Amino acid sequence: MTNHWVDLKNSDAVLIIGGNPAENHPISFKWITAAMEERGAKLIVVDPRFNRSASKADLYAPIRSGTDIVFLGGLVNYVIQNKLYNEEYVRSFTNALTSISADYKGPAELDGYFSGFKQSNAAYDPATWQYQTEKVSAKDGSGNEIQVSVPKQAASLDDPNSVFAHLAKHYARYTPDLVERVCGTPQATFLQVAQTFAATGSADKSGTILYAMGQTQHTVGTQNVRAMAILQLLLGNVGVPGGGVNALRGESNVQGSTDMALLFGDLPGYLGLPTSAQADLKTFLTKFDNTSYWSNGGRFVTTLLKAWWGDAATKENDYAFNYLPKSSGNYSWIPLFEAMYKGTTKGLFVMGMNPYVSGPNARLERKGFENLDWMVVMELFDTETSSFWRAPGVNPQSIKTEVFLLPAADGLEKSGSLTTSGRLIQWRNRVAAPPGQAQEDIWILDKLMKAIKAAYKDSSAARDRPILDLVWNYGDTIDVQAVAREINGYALADVKDASNKVLVPKGAVLPGFPTIATAANYDAIACGCWIYSGYFAPADDGSGVTMPAVKRRGQKDPGGMGTYPFWGWAWPANRRILYNRASARPDGQPWSEGKKLVWWDAGKKTWTGYDVPDYLATKAPDSKANPAGVGLAAQAGTDAFIMKADGKGWLFAPKGLNEGPLPEHYEPLESPTANLLSKLQFNPVVKIWDTDKGKAIGDNVGTADKFPIVCTTFRLTEHWQAGAMSRNLPWLAEAQPGMFVEISKELAAEKGIGNGDSVEITSARGKIRATALVTMRWKSYMIGGKKVHHIGMPWHYSWVGLATGDSANDLTPHVGDGNSSIPEYKAFLVDVNKVG
Repeated sequence: MTNHWVDLKNSDAVLIIGGNPAENHPISFKWITAAMEERGAKLIVVDPRFNRSASKADLYAPIRSGTDIVFLGGLVNYVIQNKLYNEEYVRSFTNALTSISADYKGPAELDGYFSGFKQSNAAYDPATWQYQTEKVSAKDGSGNEIQVSVPKQAASLDDPNSVFAHLAKHYARYTPDLVERVCGTPQATFLQVAQTFAATGSADKSGTILYAMGQTQHTVGTQNVRAMAILQLLLGNVGVPGGGVNALRGESNVQGSTDMALLFGDLPGYLGLPTSAQADLKTFLTKFDNTSYWSNGGRFVTTLLKAWWGDAATKENDYAFNYLPKSSGNYSWIPLFEAMYKGTTKGLFVMGMNPYVSGPNARLERKGFENLDWMVVMELFDTETSSFWRAPGVNPQSIKTEVFLLPAADGLEKSGSLTTSGRLIQWRNRVAAPPGQAQEDIWILDKLMKAIKAAYKDSSAARDRPILDLVWNYGDTIDVQAVAREINGYALADVKDASNKVLVPKGAVLPGFPTIATAANYDAIACGCWIYSGYFAPADDGSGVTMPAVKRRGQKDPGGMGTYPFWGWAWPANRRILYNRASARPDGQPWSEGKKLVWWDAGKKTWTGYDVPDYLATKAPDSKANPAGVGLAAQAGTDAFIMKADGKGWLFAPKGLNEGPLPEHYEPLESPTANLLSKLQFNPVVKIWDTDKGKAIGDNVGTADKFPIVCTTFRLTEHWQAGAMSRNLPWLAEAQPGMFVEISKELAAEKGIGNGDSVEITSARGKIRATALVTMRWKSYMIGGKKVHHIGMPWHYSWVGLATGDSANDLTPHVGDGNSSIPEYKAFLVDVNKVG
């Protein structure tokens, strides 16, 4: 999240699209309710289903699953056509005035494609998406005048080569009529939403967008989020109180897991995992630009390598960079299970997950378990994954996989930190001991790593040095606070600045990552995650008591803006709102008194306020850019987005996204209609797997003639993820005892289905049975002049536990987003019929 949970109370409009916080994130909804009651904020819910959040909303807009870009693009078009954008913000803080290559062409001209698409490898060459540049004079570090290339700026927003002009042209096609025909949202309802949310473009207003898996679990999921960001940048809603693009994470510590690089292509702190093309440190570090805060990327990488390999990581050996694995492909969920299905992967370690239930095209993925030599499962309960070999219809004698079950501890049975969606890190103490032989995850991993190191202790092979040289000094019985200290960062020797002044004495923890950025001998620092640096450092709790920052529970709220800086610690630097330089006008003064967060104090010549400024504290608003400078010295006083090379919020993304610089609508893999916007039906960069082609009911991709109904999956308040924790609890099992499918009264009448009837839901990949819940929460849609029905079902169930039922993911497709590869759980085709 760019903002934090309590900040929701500062919003004048809350747009929830693809999420249901009233049901799944109730604490966040507390602050939404506060905004509605105290500020008169308007709540808007856009969802295929009239959910519990919608029941509390001022406006509810139905939408067909998989069409969010059309809806959001329609809002962008409405804002531009009616000149409701915050022009001062847009000109100063975004790349709206930057000129794009004259060779760039968009989908309006290329019928769905962007320029640069290569049919041979189904990928884009982004050369035509780049900024135009021009030469300017600048002075280098020695005072010499040199010529430097900088992005060329247009004279006005109407310049045909400007980002803004391209944006306006691209989304001019996204009319209210198109929204109705593609999304199924009535035009009148859409225009009410547009009018209400666009009002937050006023300087004294702000609006927030909340989203969840209903946005990300699509083949265009990343671009869905980009579309939200574009809308918020136009309205001036990024970096301000009550604004932001804010994710409703699916677990209490999902944010922490991504921060710590549990995704296959990353290193802690979003440093990125080296690829096979980046064979040495020098090559790898060229990924970091030199004109943003990422100019310190090499320092952050070095301190991470020192944390992992200590004395073995030296300047002479590139700080043991060669010890890091180099990525040579896509190791996300779907390719992982495709490899298991083919027998390529021999072993699997499963920690606190139940992939038997949670994976898409689960029938295929379960076959992958049978092709493993071994599998280790760390769990609280026996699950469908740990017992796949004795599932209904499976002969245990035919399974060769050896399964090891390690009993683990629940979250309340262990101490440590967790990171909320709002980047707030809080320490949680253990409140109970785990039962029987169950152990904390950290205890299990410690024993495992010590055993691995012992097994390799006599090896002289160079390939084994990463294991033997790994620093593993957390105590005979692992101390979680020792791990926290390493994540925070500490001094391996006296850390000094350029004048030889000691910044941090040997053995002390780092006060924050600016020390890494300024130290002369930064390789005397070990830091396991640079963005967390400072979270375990001593800090005042607001009452004069000092403790590790993450453990604080101070109640003070300076300015009444809900920042609560003495409660826990938010990365980075205890900053509660990211890019908060944009909360002040270009001249450094607040947009309004009611939204006052940080501002420039001309008398003291510093930025001050109620949050930690996301900016150089002494850089004046009228500071000019120095194109020859390094890092933030290269940026101007109005460059609020300090992690971008040009210092601007990107309305147009010249790099970083696989399917184009602007979000464009493509239909889901399985759709009831042709793409009404262009001839290009489906995201052209997405891989369509055909491993099990011909082995399912209707082949592995369904069509509307056989499967005419759109289906999506959702979560229940009463159950948790794949059900291992909640389906074993009697009170929750009683509340939601089994699998059901929600269908509209209209569809039920057409199919002769009554409430409580047993029905069969069929897709191209399988079929399941469920109890029909006939409800007014769902309505049919008119899509391109044709009636389309939409249904939904929870995905928590399977055959183990007290609450059981067929699994929704038997039906979902094996296809993922064009960037993250997250599976498309939220839009696929089915048919439903009464049983008996």
